[in-house]
Amino acid sequence: MGHDHHHHHDHSVKLENINRAFIIGIILNFLFVVIEVVVGLSVHSLSLLSDAGHNLGDVGALALSLLAFRLLKVKADEKHSYGYRKVSILASLFNAMILLISVGVILYEAILHIWHPEPLPGLTVSIVAGIGIVINTATGLLFMKNKEKDINVKSAYLHLMSDALVSAGIVIAGIIIYFTGFYRIDSIVSILIACFILYSTWNLLKTSMRLSMDGVPDDIHLDEVKTAFLKVAEVRDVHHIHVWAISTVENALTAHVVFADNLPVETITKTKDKLKHALEHMNIQHVTLETESETERCQQLHCN
Repeated sequence: MGHDHHHHHDHSVKLENINRAFIIGIILNFLFVVIEVVVGLSVHSLSLLSDAGHNLGDVGALALSLLAFRLLKVKADEKHSYGYRKVSILASLFNAMILLISVGVILYEAILHIWHPEPLPGLTVSIVAGIGIVINTATGLLFMKNKEKDINVKSAYLHLMSDALVSAGIVIAGIIIYFTGFYRIDSIVSILIACFILYSTWNLLKTSMRLSMDGVPDDIHLDEVKTAFLKVAEVRDVHHIHVWAISTVENALTAHVVFADNLPVETITKTKDKLKHALEHMNIQHVTLETESETERCQQLHCN
């Protein structure tokens, strides 16, 4: 019974200018949070303070994602055989949890204030929110090119673009307040913001939770993986398949491959290379294959 461990030296997705995008996003969004907090407290606008809390969560999310990308470069050691690649998944999970906590705080404050609305300068609220549209859209576009290559980059992009939409809602609320004096709209918009955050965060939470528990990544389907093995003429069966995410950009697979009896070693080696190449096209970069023959039974518990 043999095994083989394959490393493709160019397995990670090249994420151009990601560090610069994260740093710009962190700085601009933190400055905007300060503006929202100062103005929100001075004019008693819950929608601005709610959005500030949301944006502060995004600043933390961007910082964690930047840290995760930096840690991807740290080499493996005796205690961390994969290095710190998993940190990128844990960062995504933590980001989702931060956003869910912010939802609870926003809803609590909004429900309290909806019964006792305070007068607000609608024009001031709209101007501040308008600044938010510009900042969030500009920083979100920095991540657009790579948003489909990594869950953390996609998370950053979705957060920033959703923030721009939220700011647009606050601009409209400010205009309504300015022309009608309907101050309850401030709390109503805050509740809508909370619902929007919850909706946009739920899938991120589910995905990052599953990946942190070594679940199969979204874009990989085990039946398709098995089909790819069985398409190869020399392969008689495959079992004991396990696929998991090493990081948000790298996936791994282990499997037991049953070959036809009496195949030369060279044929088995070439076939394994062919299988690894096919798996790379399925976004599986680290492959470990244990070989068996038709007359050899798997001895491991739960092998099938």
